[in-house]
Amino acid sequence: MLRNGVVLVGAVYFAVLALSELLTRWIPGFSLLVVLIMALVPLAILVLAAALIHNGVVMMRSEGRSLGNLLSLILGVLLLVLPVLAVLLVLTLNAWAIGLAALLFFLCSYFGVVFVVFLSYAVAYGRMASRVKPAGIVVLGSRLIHGQVPPLLRSRLDKAVEIYEQTTPRPILIPSGGQGLDESRAEGTAMAEYLFTAGVPSDDVLIEDKAINTEENLKLASLMFSASGHSGALVAVTNNYHVLRAALLARSLKLDAEVVGAPTAKYYLPSAFLREFAAVLVEHKWLHLLLCLPFIALTALLVMAVLAQQ
Repeated sequence: MLRNGVVLVGAVYFAVLALSELLTRWIPGFSLLVVLIMALVPLAILVLAAALIHNGVVMMRSEGRSLGNLLSLILGVLLLVLPVLAVLLVLTLNAWAIGLAALLFFLCSYFGVVFVVFLSYAVAYGRMASRVKPAGIVVLGSRLIHGQVPPLLRSRLDKAVEIYEQTTPRPILIPSGGQGLDESRAEGTAMAEYLFTAGVPSDDVLIEDKAINTEENLKLASLMFSASGHSGALVAVTNNYHVLRAALLARSLKLDAEVVGAPTAKYYLPSAFLREFAAVLVEHKWLHLLLCLPFIALTALLVMAVLAQQ
């Protein structure tokens, strides 16, 4: 549950505050160190922006120029542009421009905090060891390249084989994924071939070749598992950046399943986590819109106060 991420980040935040308070009492001059750290925040933002822009360039060269691959580059540029834009809006002394600057600040702060919550919980959840002995292992599909399994998908399959070989009795493996518009065949079929090459007997593999997204991967694979006469807990295997959202979907489908993550190339992670964050925002868009209403109301009050003074 995403609320666990809120509790996690809140607990860490208040623990740091309490520790800082204690150290300030015990160590003379520690408060100056805290002030210095706070003063370095703008520099940290610049460093983060530069790192995101560099990552975006690497992604563009390595993975192509799709919107998903450019997310880290876009965010890096926004981190540089938005503060400058906000200052310029305030300097106009126009009430509506000041209101827009305030709204940008409120919304950026809100979504920044939400992203920290999401990222912290995603990393924490991804590091949790699976607690079940699976009767079935669902391997979530991803895009094929020239009809073949690319490194990203290969890491999922290798992780699934690792779990399969460590489990007795052997679970059923369910590679899941349909054929995309830019793919020459179904992902599930290509994934099954990889599993056979890795030494998995065909009797232990059920091929799901209709799913077009993560929710369908989980739903259709679970139905196939049950329809084949099997029962018991499932483990879904995906990449580490995708674990939390897959787990949220599994929970919403009321599946007896845990999700484990396979390693991902480090350069791929920033854009991947941003894509996952955007997907979670869309899935909970009405909740976030509701939570943003107080910021819009506060901005309106600010604009009216400035207009009254003018």
